[in-house]
Amino acid sequence: MKHIFQQGQNDNVLLLLHGTGGTEQDLLPAAEMIDREASILSVRGNVSENGMPRFFRRLDEGVFDEEDLLNRTAELDEFLQEAAAEYGFERRNVIAVGYSNGANIAGSLLFHYEHSFKGALLFHPMVPRRGIELPDLSDRHIFIGAGENDPICSPQETKDLHELLVGAGAHVELYWENKGHQLTEAEVVQASKYYHHHLNH
Repeated sequence: MKHIFQQGQNDNVLLLLHGTGGTEQDLLPAAEMIDREASILSVRGNVSENGMPRFFRRLDEGVFDEEDLLNRTAELDEFLQEAAAEYGFERRNVIAVGYSNGANIAGSLLFHYEHSFKGALLFHPMVPRRGIELPDLSDRHIFIGAGENDPICSPQETKDLHELLVGAGAHVELYWENKGHQLTEAEVVQASKYYHHHLNH
């Protein structure tokens, strides 16, 4: 997968996962705000939708292609194993930082792989899959940033995801902004506070 890796000064690795139409450059400023001493692994989605990079296909707005989602989730999991070996970091120190489509593939990894991440900062995520049993997430810390007026990811979708993650034992903080689907600076600042409190040690 096309990616950028930057070696940091501490053990944490921020896995940056962009939104639809983004690239591996998009979340670098957010990563700088969250932890400038962490290593960075920023990945570009392998799927093209009308020339826009994504991490998995969708059938319609908000309707995921489940088969492709499962395949791409496995592909990203494998890529993380290979990257850990290549760059010499511990897989258990990876923290996902995802926005929109990137947050959805991060959520899918949490839903399908027990040891996918140390934790996650998810901005405007949806429920990746419904009706499946989640792995035990009892030692995971997850931040969710959401917009009360998000036209793409409804508040109910956010609440459902929160409930599913908590039901699997995860520690989840939900942060609401009176905004739409865009990623705001206030959200990143709040995520950074959460990260330093729960994930940076």
